[in-house]
Amino acid sequence: MTDTTITKDKFGKTKDGQDVHRFTFTNKNQVTIRVLDYGCIITEILVPDRKGEVKDVNLGFDDMEGYLTRSPYFGAVCGRVANRIAGGKFSLDGQEFQLPVNNGPNCLHGGVKGFDKVLWDTTVDGDRLQLRYVSADNEEGFPGEVTTTVSYRLSDENVFTIEYTATTTKATPINLTNHAYFNLAGQGSKNLDGHVIQLLGDHYTPLNENTIPTGEVAAVAGTPMDLRKPVPLSDRMKEVNGGLGFDHNFCVGEGGKLKFVARVEHVPSGRVMDVSTTEPGLQCYTAKNLKPTLGKSGVTYQQFSAFCLEAQHYPDSVHHDNFPSSILRPDEVYQQTTTYKFGVTE
Repeated sequence: MTDTTITKDKFGKTKDGQDVHRFTFTNKNQVTIRVLDYGCIITEILVPDRKGEVKDVNLGFDDMEGYLTRSPYFGAVCGRVANRIAGGKFSLDGQEFQLPVNNGPNCLHGGVKGFDKVLWDTTVDGDRLQLRYVSADNEEGFPGEVTTTVSYRLSDENVFTIEYTATTTKATPINLTNHAYFNLAGQGSKNLDGHVIQLLGDHYTPLNENTIPTGEVAAVAGTPMDLRKPVPLSDRMKEVNGGLGFDHNFCVGEGGKLKFVARVEHVPSGRVMDVSTTEPGLQCYTAKNLKPTLGKSGVTYQQFSAFCLEAQHYPDSVHHDNFPSSILRPDEVYQQTTTYKFGVTE
């Protein structure tokens, strides 16, 4: 048995007055993670550095008002389809579906009211928190009633595991991820200096002017997209996307198999985060679209002050037959496991 405990308290209310609860995971190593039943949002990740100093490495807000009014998906589970769908539409089995357009010409992260903006039912089972949401047929334009379960668990080895399952009554695209924004120097740090990244993707999916994959699966070798050996993140960001850093999907291997895909180390503090996933893609995003935002403890978050590593299917998969399929059918179960392991270097 693990020594991890889960406690529950009230965090605030939704716009229509429903109570939002916060669940706090604590293990024996001074690691504390807090999540909400609204959007499955991770609000805090408190981890020690090599000297034992504990800091929160996850961007977010001190109160519900922030998440309701100004959050760029901080810590949330995004769905029914995370990332972008070009033109906000797709065809499936001969039928056309129109979705909300909420990101230039695209549908982003499930539409105007995605999985990040709803209350989930919760069950605590030992050291595991299970969150469940039933998305109605035609919600945000998507076909099928989809039942999704997200499970969070923190181990004594400082592994935070997210498991997702989903079933549907009609064929529908599904692509779930968590959108935590990390800064291993501590949330509120102004930039990503001192961070070293390794991301084991041999290929990536190049983008057009609307941040939509062109359909090409390109080799990273010989380009600034090659992160297979550890490189300083801030330096590499300046070489990518005209200096605007990363907002790219990396192809990290076969889906369905849990494999190590990325490591980020903050050299000055010694904090390290390892990412493993069963997903075929990992979105590396370095917060180029983050506008000055008042966050926790009165800190104003700035552009390029955090990174996201979002396990996923490739963006806009519904329009690219050469990408791994994101279509879930009624006789199938969507399953994903992604882990974030926190530690220190000596």
